Amino acid sequence: MTSPAEILPGVIFYSYHSSERKEKLCLWNHHTLILQVSGDLVLETAVQKIAMGGGELLLIGKNQLGTLSKTPLIGANYETIVISLQEDLLRKIALEEKLETGQKYTGLPNILVPLNAFLQGYFQSVIPYARSSGSAVTDEMGILKVREGVKLLLLAVPALRNFLFDFSQPYKIDLEKFMLNNFHFNIPVERFAQLTGRSLAGFKRDFQITFGSPPRRWLQDKRLNIARHLIETKHQKPSAIYLDLGFESLSHFSRSFKKKFGKAPSALGFTEAIG
Repeated sequence: MTSPAEILPGVIFYSYHSSERKEKLCLWNHHTLILQVSGDLVLETAVQKIAMGGGELLLIGKNQLGTLSKTPLIGANYETIVISLQEDLLRKIALEEKLETGQKYTGLPNILVPLNAFLQGYFQSVIPYARSSGSAVTDEMGILKVREGVKLLLLAVPALRNFLFDFSQPYKIDLEKFMLNNFHFNIPVERFAQLTGRSLAGFKRDFQITFGSPPRRWLQDKRLNIARHLIETKHQKPSAIYLDLGFESLSHFSRSFKKKFGKAPSALGFTEAIG
């Protein structure tokens, strides 16, 4: 089975890992519901770290960056079911159910949801479709399953109404704090702008005022300065850090490093190690 396999393209996914621990950088455009079937999962964002095991349910808020660490148990498979609660569908549900919307959610962006008998039964009904790669699921059936899941979430935790149906635009968050916490994520500047509640032009203007530099130049310099620190003082290998610092490839990292500092990162590390 490929991983993840789509049960309903773009909406319901079945994630499967059988042999080794994986780390993945994620950008969540929509609220996302994750049932941990087996194995362990750790979510890390700038403001939260949540660990969960088999049988636990996590609701991840939209417009976030984070890292997922996925670990199978010894002798077992890693399995999750992931449901994307897309905003268009949530708006339709709010209209159909005549739910009051407009209140801004101010709680934690990621929530462990207690599993009751209804939610357990719901996911048990999804797992057979998942394990057959969704071959028996039509788009209409899939959307009905997502609607059912949303209603059961509200039944289990009524306070999630404000979380799920907050359709307000992101407010302007603290740009300096956000960028210092998230500079290492390899995403376009346009996405950074959206996540901070700004238009691209507004983001670039505020960024220049805050940091005295255009976003792309600042991101490159920040990542390279930290890379040099890690290589010089921690003796870390370039191959071990370039992805975590937001570079697409080791060759891209090495070229950028040499252009800024005049020598390859491997040469810098070697000099420090024998000095």
